[in-house]
Amino acid sequence: MTPSSVELALIDRWQHDFPLVAKPFAIVGRSAALDEQATIGVFRRMRACDLISRVGAVVRPNTVGASTLAALQVPPDRLDQVAEVVSREPLVTHNYEREHDLNLWFVIAGGDAGAIAETIDRIEAQTGLPVVDLPMVQAYHLGLGFSLREPRAQKRQPPAAGDYRPDPRDQRILAAIENGLPLVEHPYLAVADQLALGQEEVIARLEHLVAAGVVTRFGCVVRHDKLGFRSNAMAVWNIPGEIIDDVAAIFARHASVTLCYQRPSRPLVWPYNLFCMVHARFREEAYAVIDELNLLADTGLMQQAVLFSKRCFKQRGAVFSRHKETN
Repeated sequence: MTPSSVELALIDRWQHDFPLVAKPFAIVGRSAALDEQATIGVFRRMRACDLISRVGAVVRPNTVGASTLAALQVPPDRLDQVAEVVSREPLVTHNYEREHDLNLWFVIAGGDAGAIAETIDRIEAQTGLPVVDLPMVQAYHLGLGFSLREPRAQKRQPPAAGDYRPDPRDQRILAAIENGLPLVEHPYLAVADQLALGQEEVIARLEHLVAAGVVTRFGCVVRHDKLGFRSNAMAVWNIPGEIIDDVAAIFARHASVTLCYQRPSRPLVWPYNLFCMVHARFREEAYAVIDELNLLADTGLMQQAVLFSKRCFKQRGAVFSRHKETN
């Protein structure tokens, strides 16, 4: 499906700052000269056609719940079978084949560190392969949307993670919308009724999570490949610890870098500690961005690699509910 100009405009505008009001689609529609019901219809169609995966919260790692990035080195003749095992795990949110000896990469995100560890243990037991666990050390840039036109000259920055005091309602609310807001006239009321809370209570908690930097953006989560951005590059470097913050600051400012973060290296199997995500229409575009990063940060001679994704086996939002059945 080729997205219409209206769909592209709605996606581009509402990847962030989706209205936290009783009737958000009435406001959203005004930006495209649509009435409320027509707007809801467009969003339902975009979700059905996989242009967007959901409208909802993108949560800063390890604030509410826990998460990690992990990888496996899978013999090529076992890749489909092992990928199926990994994707069946309820807490696995993303599962990709990438071009590297470590060829299966997945994100595990759930309620707490114990649930993450249990997931890793099950995967190792079922596959007979050791999981390379790479938890977040430092997040330098968490993407606040994905421009469908030229990269924005001024990147949006989320609020720093502030003085957030966990509230038991927050995890329940995030669990209720982990697959996205209901695409109805009163979505927050639908969530509130499900949780036996008040609508204003749900909206107020989401506003607090956004203000505290726990939710880094609230809006459309796009399917990049469905919109023509098929060269998904995970660029990684081995950066000395004494300069990693300075290098990361340079990388994070680049308009084409959607994520930048530090993870631990693992001797013998994974020497890299700084990660950047670059989404491009073609490989040449991705390589051009990485070349520019190396020039800006003087990292061209440092050990590095680019892992392009080959296949997506699973992609969904973080899981905050407990005992969630696999989709």
